[in-house]
Amino acid sequence: MYKANENRYEKMIYRHCGKSGLKLPAISLGLWQNFGFGSVFENAEKMCHTAFDLGITHFDLANNYGHPFNGSAEENFKKILDRGLRSYRDELCISTKAGFDMWQGPYGDKNGSRKYLISSLDQSLKRMGLDYVDIFYHHVFDPNTPLEETALALDQIARSGKALYVGVSNYNTAQTEQISSIFKELHTPFIVNQPCYSMMNRWVEDDGLDKWAKSNGIGISVFSPLYQGLLTDKYLNGIPEDSRLAKGKTSIVKNFNEGVVEKAGRLNVIAERRGQKLSQMAIAWLLHNDAVSTVLIGASRPSQIEENVRALERLDFSNEELAEIDSILRS
Repeated sequence: MYKANENRYEKMIYRHCGKSGLKLPAISLGLWQNFGFGSVFENAEKMCHTAFDLGITHFDLANNYGHPFNGSAEENFKKILDRGLRSYRDELCISTKAGFDMWQGPYGDKNGSRKYLISSLDQSLKRMGLDYVDIFYHHVFDPNTPLEETALALDQIARSGKALYVGVSNYNTAQTEQISSIFKELHTPFIVNQPCYSMMNRWVEDDGLDKWAKSNGIGISVFSPLYQGLLTDKYLNGIPEDSRLAKGKTSIVKNFNEGVVEKAGRLNVIAERRGQKLSQMAIAWLLHNDAVSTVLIGASRPSQIEENVRALERLDFSNEELAEIDSILRS
């Protein structure tokens, strides 16, 4: 039976999620890849244990993680909880999401209806063997459902006790501001937006979402911080045969080109000067933005989690470093 590291809280940094009372670890674990059907369960379990032993208390899921076997990541997480991690439930922040295609028919496709969101969360709770999740997200903006309906459904979920807090994901500034105004009227515990954000994908800055979130007390939980592997040393000298990019299992295949690799190489030089790996500097750079509450990492093996957490050993940047990084990224 799993027993957690007694020193797990010594080195991890915790930040308030926006102006809420909830603290999140600076680095959280996302269970998007390598935790669903077809993954090696023992490896997935070891990654969760390694994360928690390092002070990572936040585990982020979604109803469709494990695609094409939707829900399989949540099912495997239940097994991990049952095999020892569940005894630490009050030390864990567990989140899940709903919004993308999940089951057949008009009620399980990509949407934000009350029918879909409440049904989906009930399914997720059953798959994980939980009475509640700590954060429940609407996964993607739905232009075909009135935003009031989505907001009221999330409010009802929070009031029912099935989620302690609610959030949105993949919402831009205007969409976040609009739903936030509804939540304010309802006094809904809306605390976080989860966008894709990295050195190579800075739409959050260009759209002003980070500044809006900071000024309005909403946290930002970042996913794809390593641009699905391009901000690591994996591709600096070509494409490894066993990589997701080589197998076409990543959405950034279309963005992989000599220019991206050249930028990654120049960034790697700065990282080496700082005594970091490129991936560690990429995480530290995101955490330098004080609007960011936590950075969600993915992993295929426990050692990657250990390596990424070491990004916290060097979070400071000189003005010269920031200027040089910005010059490379904007070139």
